[in-house]
Formats: sequence, C-alpha cells, structure tokens
Amino acid sequence: MTIKAVQQFQLRTVLGNEKQAKETLQAMKEAGYDGIELNGFMIKKMPMVVRILTRLAGMPMGRSGKLDWRALINDSGLRVVSIHEDLGSILKRSQEIIEEAKAFGTEYVVVTGTHHFDFSDKQAVLELTDKLNQAGKLLEQGGIHFLYHNHNCEFRKVEPGKTAFQLILEKTDPQYVNFEFDSYWPTEAGCDALELMHKLGERMKLYHINDRGSRVTGAKGSILKSDSMELGYGNMNLPALVETAKQYGVKAVILESHKNWIDKSPVKSFQLSSEFMKRYV
Repeated sequence: MTIKAVQQFQLRTVLGNEKQAKETLQAMKEAGYDGIELNGFMIKKMPMVVRILTRLAGMPMGRSGKLDWRALINDSGLRVVSIHEDLGSILKRSQEIIEEAKAFGTEYVVVTGTHHFDFSDKQAVLELTDKLNQAGKLLEQGGIHFLYHNHNCEFRKVEPGKTAFQLILEKTDPQYVNFEFDSYWPTEAGCDALELMHKLGERMKLYHINDRGSRVTGAKGSILKSDSMELGYGNMNLPALVETAKQYGVKAVILESHKNWIDKSPVKSFQLSSEFMKRYV
C-alpha cells in the first residue's frame, strides 16, 4: 500500500512546543495520513543560514529542533518515510546520518537542494553528479538509500535541448542515486511533469505532490500569480500524476504545500488535501 505522508516543512508554523506538535501530528493521523517526511534541520539545532534563507523566502521557521522527535513520532503512530539532509552533511557525516535514519526506521535519505549553484553550468552539474554518486555510495554501504529531490532550478538548460535534470539523470548511478520527484517545480518551470515521471521510471522511489493555481479575493487584474494550492484546487493533472507514480511503485506520496494555505493554516490545508489523497492515493 502506498503511504500517504506530509512533509515536515509544511508544519513548521505549528510545531512550536511539545503540546502543539502532538496536536498537529494527531490531526494528520485523523485526516488519514500515515507517514511523515522529516528534515534534518528541523529535528535538531537549526543552522542560522537555514533560518535566514527561509525567512527571506517568506517561510520563516519555528524552533522545532528543540523537541524530542523520536518520542513524538513514536506517540503519533506515523511512519517516517525519509529524512531530508544537505549534501555537505551527507558527505562529511555519513555515518551519523545513517544512524539517524535507522533510528527513525526509514530506509531513505533525500538531498534537499543546492544553494548558490548555477544549474546552467554543465561542468558544475557534472561535478555535482560525481558528489551525488559519492554520497549515495556512502549511504548504501550503511544500508540507506539516497534520493535526489528536484526543484525548478534543475530545469535550466546546460546546452541546447538538455536540462541539468536530464544530465543528473544520465550521469548518476542507479545503484547509488535515485529520485524523490516533485511534480510542482517542473510544472512551474514550464516542463511536462508526466513525461519526466516516465523518464524516471522505477528510479522514482518517492513522489512529492502539490497543486498549483491562484487564490485571490475579488478583482485583482488580468494576470494572477500562481502559487501552491491544496490538492485538486489548482490546475495540475494530479490524478494522472498519482496514477503514474503508483504505476512505477513509489513507496509514498508526500504532500508539501509550502505556503498560500487556506485561512493561512497548514493544518486546514493538509486536511483539505486529504480528500484528494484518500480518493487517489
């Protein structure tokens, strides 16, 4: 059975203390989710650079790293489907990350992103693929599988007709590097997410789901800004995307609506999205 999960980043504003975190996880369980995806920077002391970057992006972080996440997860009954980590930490502290993943009962560690990196520079992307292969090999030696999570930056061209994402797919070793595919970001970049899913095939182990549309009140002009939306309330062909993900055997479908929540509530947002998840996942 495919696990229905929520990314911890969506919950960042409702994890202020133990009581609030327990209530949030319980609300997830009651809404029909059976899994959660954790972030390394949210389950331990958070680096200042993460606080600064997320605040600049309009998505400030709380202080969830001070909470006892092992106890919270055990009490919630939710399954940890993966843990997001940064590439530098995986390369430098692979054994620590392996042990943490095993302690939470997950087989997957996902690299979260690369800041200040030019995905239009072919040589730089090739060097990145070497590091990804190295990181994957280190984790595989400890029995943990390594996945790459895309955003929109990977869909820049490294040469006419080829994106950085295509190069990453070609130059990484499937024995050590596979993918957590996020369909929102290539759609935002103007790419065909369904076509990309078929190119990934069984290398797509987890699937990040979000919808994309506009939420405004009243007349706001002829051109509206698109943003993340609750599932089924935007304009993406999510039923076809979910069906394709399941066709290739993904272990979990993971919701992450990063902002623009209904009534500005991440809890109401995942509750509303659960209607779609129950129907299609």
